[in-house]
Amino acid sequence: MNAPAAESPQLRVGRLVKAHGLKGALKLELYTDAPERRFTPGASFSLQVPESSDWHGKTLTLTELRWYNAQPVAFFEGVDDRSAAESLVKAILWIERIDDEPAEDNAWYDFQLVGLRAMRDGVEVGTIVRVDHLPAQDLLAVRTPQGEVLVPFVGAIVPVVDIAGGTVTLTPPLGLFEELPEVPDEPADDDEPKDAPA
Repeated sequence: MNAPAAESPQLRVGRLVKAHGLKGALKLELYTDAPERRFTPGASFSLQVPESSDWHGKTLTLTELRWYNAQPVAFFEGVDDRSAAESLVKAILWIERIDDEPAEDNAWYDFQLVGLRAMRDGVEVGTIVRVDHLPAQDLLAVRTPQGEVLVPFVGAIVPVVDIAGGTVTLTPPLGLFEELPEVPDEPADDDEPKDAPA
Protein backbone atom coordinates (compact mmCIF):
# COMPACT_ATOMS: atom_id res chain seq x y z
CA MET A 1 0.00 0.00 0.00
CA ASN A 2 1.45 3.36 -1.00
CA ALA A 3 1.98 6.05 1.61
CA PRO A 4 -0.17 9.17 1.26
CA ALA A 5 1.47 11.79 -0.94
CA ALA A 6 1.30 14.36 1.86
CA GLU A 7 3.67 12.37 4.05
CA SER A 8 7.32 13.38 4.08
CA PRO A 9 9.67 10.85 2.53
CA GLN A 10 11.63 8.89 5.10
CA LEU A 11 15.32 8.15 5.37
CA ARG A 12 16.72 4.91 6.77
CA VAL A 13 19.39 5.87 9.32
CA GLY A 14 20.24 2.80 11.36
CA ARG A 15 19.60 -0.74 12.53
CA LEU A 16 19.51 -2.06 16.10
CA VAL A 17 21.89 -4.99 16.18
CA LYS A 18 22.37 -6.18 19.77
CA ALA A 19 21.30 -5.50 23.36
CA HIS A 20 24.04 -3.81 25.38
CA GLY A 21 24.13 -4.22 29.15
CA LEU A 22 21.09 -4.58 31.40
CA LYS A 23 19.47 -1.13 31.19
CA GLY A 24 17.86 -1.30 27.74
CA ALA A 25 20.73 0.03 25.62
CA LEU A 26 21.20 -1.24 22.07
CA LYS A 27 24.21 -1.34 19.80
CA LEU A 28 23.52 0.51 16.60
CA GLU A 29 24.61 0.01 12.99
CA LEU A 30 24.63 3.45 11.35
CA TYR A 31 23.32 4.08 7.83
CA THR A 32 24.10 7.79 7.97
CA ASP A 33 27.20 9.94 7.66
CA ALA A 34 25.76 12.42 10.16
CA PRO A 35 24.90 10.57 13.39
CA GLU A 36 25.42 13.79 15.37
CA ARG A 37 22.49 15.29 13.41
CA ARG A 38 20.24 12.24 13.20
CA PHE A 39 20.69 10.84 16.71
CA THR A 40 20.08 13.77 19.04
CA PRO A 41 18.12 13.41 22.31
CA GLY A 42 14.42 13.63 21.51
CA ALA A 43 14.78 12.36 17.95
CA SER A 44 11.88 10.11 16.97
CA PHE A 45 12.26 7.04 14.75
CA SER A 46 9.73 4.95 12.88
CA LEU A 47 10.40 1.24 13.16
CA GLN A 48 10.64 -1.34 10.41
CA VAL A 49 9.86 -4.61 12.18
CA PRO A 50 7.82 -7.73 11.35
CA GLU A 51 4.06 -7.31 11.72
CA SER A 52 4.16 -9.95 14.49
CA SER A 53 6.44 -7.73 16.61
CA ASP A 54 5.01 -5.88 19.62
CA TRP A 55 6.81 -2.82 18.21
CA HIS A 56 5.01 -2.87 14.86
CA GLY A 57 3.50 0.55 14.09
CA LYS A 58 5.27 2.22 17.02
CA THR A 59 8.02 4.81 17.22
CA LEU A 60 11.10 5.15 19.42
CA THR A 61 12.38 8.35 20.99
CA LEU A 62 16.11 8.61 21.65
CA THR A 63 17.25 9.71 25.10
CA GLU A 64 21.00 9.37 24.57
CA LEU A 65 23.64 8.13 22.13
CA ARG A 66 26.95 6.99 23.62
CA TRP A 67 30.08 5.53 22.05
CA TYR A 68 31.81 2.45 23.45
CA ASN A 69 35.02 1.35 21.71
CA ALA A 70 33.96 3.34 18.61
CA GLN A 71 30.60 1.50 18.59
CA PRO A 72 27.44 3.64 18.89
CA VAL A 73 25.04 2.58 21.63
CA ALA A 74 21.54 4.06 21.84
CA PHE A 75 19.14 4.53 24.76
CA PHE A 76 15.41 5.01 24.11
CA GLU A 77 12.37 6.08 26.11
CA GLY A 78 10.42 3.10 27.43
CA VAL A 79 13.22 0.60 26.74
CA ASP A 80 14.37 0.08 30.30
CA ASP A 81 15.77 -3.44 30.51
CA ARG A 82 17.62 -6.05 28.49
CA SER A 83 14.53 -8.06 27.52
CA ALA A 84 12.88 -4.96 26.04
CA ALA A 85 16.10 -4.19 24.16
CA GLU A 86 16.32 -7.75 22.83
CA SER A 87 12.78 -7.46 21.44
CA LEU A 88 14.06 -4.62 19.22
CA VAL A 89 17.10 -6.38 17.76
CA LYS A 90 17.13 -6.17 13.92
CA ALA A 91 14.66 -3.25 13.88
CA ILE A 92 15.50 -0.67 11.20
CA LEU A 93 15.19 2.99 12.17
CA TRP A 94 13.66 5.58 9.83
CA ILE A 95 13.29 9.34 10.26
CA GLU A 96 11.24 11.98 8.51
CA ARG A 97 13.19 13.82 5.86
CA ILE A 98 13.51 17.57 6.33
CA ASP A 99 13.25 19.34 2.97
CA ASP A 100 15.87 22.02 3.56
CA GLU A 101 18.51 19.93 5.31
CA PRO A 102 21.90 19.51 3.61
CA ALA A 103 22.35 16.32 1.62
CA GLU A 104 24.75 13.65 2.78
CA ASP A 105 27.49 12.50 0.43
CA ASN A 106 26.50 9.44 -1.60
CA ALA A 107 23.16 9.14 0.20
CA TRP A 108 19.81 9.05 -1.57
CA TYR A 109 16.24 8.58 -0.50
CA ASP A 110 14.34 5.64 -1.93
CA PHE A 111 11.86 7.96 -3.65
CA GLN A 112 14.78 9.64 -5.49
CA LEU A 113 16.01 6.33 -6.89
CA VAL A 114 12.70 4.73 -7.89
CA GLY A 115 11.92 5.56 -11.52
CA LEU A 116 15.52 6.24 -12.57
CA ARG A 117 16.65 4.69 -15.84
CA ALA A 118 19.38 2.09 -15.43
CA MET A 119 22.12 2.59 -18.02
CA ARG A 120 24.81 0.09 -19.01
CA ASP A 121 27.48 1.09 -21.55
CA GLY A 122 25.25 4.02 -22.57
CA VAL A 123 22.25 1.76 -23.25
CA GLU A 124 19.10 1.73 -21.11
CA VAL A 125 18.61 -1.74 -19.64
CA GLY A 126 15.65 -1.09 -17.33
CA THR A 127 14.05 1.06 -14.65
CA ILE A 128 14.53 1.04 -10.88
CA VAL A 129 11.23 0.01 -9.29
CA ARG A 130 12.24 -0.23 -5.60
CA VAL A 131 15.14 -0.44 -3.16
CA ASP A 132 15.46 -3.53 -0.96
CA HIS A 133 17.20 -2.83 2.36
CA LEU A 134 18.92 -5.99 3.59
CA PRO A 135 21.24 -6.33 6.58
CA ALA A 136 24.29 -6.97 4.40
CA GLN A 137 23.65 -4.37 1.69
CA ASP A 138 20.98 -2.54 -0.28
CA LEU A 139 19.74 -3.90 -3.60
CA LEU A 140 18.27 -1.94 -6.50
CA ALA A 141 15.38 -3.80 -8.12
CA VAL A 142 15.62 -3.10 -11.85
CA ARG A 143 12.66 -3.98 -14.09
CA THR A 144 13.91 -5.17 -17.47
CA PRO A 145 12.08 -6.66 -20.50
CA GLN A 146 13.32 -10.08 -19.34
CA GLY A 147 12.15 -9.65 -15.73
CA GLU A 148 13.39 -8.14 -12.49
CA VAL A 149 17.10 -8.00 -11.70
CA LEU A 150 18.46 -7.27 -8.20
CA VAL A 151 21.61 -5.16 -8.38
CA PRO A 152 23.87 -4.72 -5.30
CA PHE A 153 23.89 -0.99 -4.52
CA VAL A 154 27.67 -0.69 -4.13
CA GLY A 155 30.08 1.73 -5.78
CA ALA A 156 31.80 -0.94 -7.85
CA ILE A 157 28.52 -1.86 -9.60
CA VAL A 158 26.62 1.45 -9.37
CA PRO A 159 29.39 4.04 -9.85
CA VAL A 160 27.16 7.00 -10.81
CA VAL A 161 23.76 8.15 -9.56
CA ASP A 162 22.53 11.16 -11.55
CA ILE A 163 19.29 12.30 -9.93
CA ALA A 164 19.06 15.42 -12.11
CA GLY A 165 19.63 13.38 -15.28
CA GLY A 166 17.24 10.64 -14.20
CA THR A 167 19.76 7.81 -14.55
CA VAL A 168 22.00 5.42 -12.69
CA THR A 169 25.06 3.98 -14.39
CA LEU A 170 25.64 0.26 -13.88
CA THR A 171 28.82 -1.76 -14.40
CA PRO A 172 27.49 -5.19 -13.47
CA PRO A 173 29.46 -8.41 -13.68
CA LEU A 174 28.73 -10.68 -16.63
CA GLY A 175 25.70 -12.84 -16.02
CA LEU A 176 23.77 -10.37 -13.87
CA PHE A 177 21.64 -9.07 -16.74
CA GLU A 178 22.09 -11.88 -19.23
CA GLU A 179 22.60 -15.59 -19.29
CA LEU A 180 26.16 -16.53 -19.99
CA PRO A 181 26.56 -18.66 -23.12
CA GLU A 182 27.33 -22.28 -22.44
CA VAL A 183 30.90 -23.23 -23.23
CA PRO A 184 30.82 -25.92 -25.95
CA ASP A 185 32.42 -29.23 -25.15
CA GLU A 186 35.96 -29.58 -26.39
CA PRO A 187 36.02 -31.52 -29.67
CA ALA A 188 37.38 -35.01 -29.34
CA ASP A 189 40.96 -35.47 -30.45
CA ASP A 190 40.97 -36.62 -34.03
CA ASP A 191 44.65 -37.41 -34.13
CA GLU A 192 44.22 -41.16 -33.81
CA PRO A 193 45.84 -42.89 -36.79
CA LYS A 194 43.28 -44.34 -39.14
CA ASP A 195 43.61 -47.74 -40.70
CA ALA A 196 45.13 -47.53 -44.14
CA PRO A 197 42.93 -48.84 -46.92
CA ALA A 198 43.52 -52.51 -47.71
